[in-house]
Amino acid sequence: MKTKISILIYSLASGGAERQVSILLESLQDKYDLTLVLMNDTIFYTIPKDIKVVYLEKSKPVENGFKKLIKLPFLGWKYKKILKKNNIDISFSFMTRPNYINIFSKLFGSKVKTIISERSHFSLQYSYNNLQSFINKILVKLYNYADMVIANSKGNAQDLRLSFNICTKIQTICNAIDIQKIDILQSGAINVKTKKFVFVTIGRLDVGKNHQMIIDAMKSVDAMLWIIGDGELKNNLELIIDNLKLKDRVKLLGRQKNPYKFLSKADCFVFASNHEGFPNVLLEALACGLPVISTDCKSGPREILSPSSDIWVQLQNDIELAKYGILTPVGSTLKLKEAMKLIMNDNELRPKYKKQSKQRAEDFKIEKIIKQYEKILCMGRN
Repeated sequence: MKTKISILIYSLASGGAERQVSILLESLQDKYDLTLVLMNDTIFYTIPKDIKVVYLEKSKPVENGFKKLIKLPFLGWKYKKILKKNNIDISFSFMTRPNYINIFSKLFGSKVKTIISERSHFSLQYSYNNLQSFINKILVKLYNYADMVIANSKGNAQDLRLSFNICTKIQTICNAIDIQKIDILQSGAINVKTKKFVFVTIGRLDVGKNHQMIIDAMKSVDAMLWIIGDGELKNNLELIIDNLKLKDRVKLLGRQKNPYKFLSKADCFVFASNHEGFPNVLLEALACGLPVISTDCKSGPREILSPSSDIWVQLQNDIELAKYGILTPVGSTLKLKEAMKLIMNDNELRPKYKKQSKQRAEDFKIEKIIKQYEKILCMGRN
């Protein structure tokens, strides 16, 4: 009899954690009896046809913070009943709020093995001086009641241990990429053409991704910039592009079901995040053979581009030509611009990084990462 696993996540909207869940569903469905539990009916990624889908609730994409807080115990109780009804052996949750609900179900008496996955650098994700950050820094202590915590980067794991004293067993499993699928999809045609050097970036249009810094750098970089993604700052970014007279060179392309066809037609991937968990988009850019420029934010970029270095090092005043890409200080438009000009003009560095990008991507191919998950799930069943 197959082990019955529940995977709890807020939705399958277009995001990094959601992409990882879609990969897991596809990769594990033959070996396990999977139930996908969602809290919102937004679906961007394909769900395999034989996967059972249950809705814990169908919440609105934007909810009042106080309402979300007081609903947590109720949703935990409701989730406990779903686990019992479906005879689940292992409950596996992704992202912070589903993690709380998963643990509440355990506190309410569920005997199911509880595994949670934290996808962010928690102390930076909730570093703001507001009520939401304050509450999350209290609620994160619930993680100690999980049977296992999976972090998607070494930096995130260390942050949980050192900043929040999470003492339960923590394992690190990096994000996976489906290299075979990427190889097929990147050959697709696009309707954006140019003879200029092309930078491309992917990410939700919000403050944390800091697209404005890349746009500001473009004022003195003679190239094109393609921005793939959507979000609340779209109108603001359009206004900035217009005011800087960059409409001919900076294109907002929105969300794309197949971003790989754009990646493969670009010359360099550029990433300006203030903080991350473990950015999928860097892995996908590497898989497409692109040179990569990224801010040295916590966590992930340094682990990906400079794996032999100390994960606690963070650049302040200079750029770093790392083994698999260029790292720049967080928030420095000047140094980002320097790195962009360097990759455009150095005809030896650029092909070197293109070659090494493909090599580095192999370390995250789905076959390797899924084996790590299967090992964890076997431990959970026992």
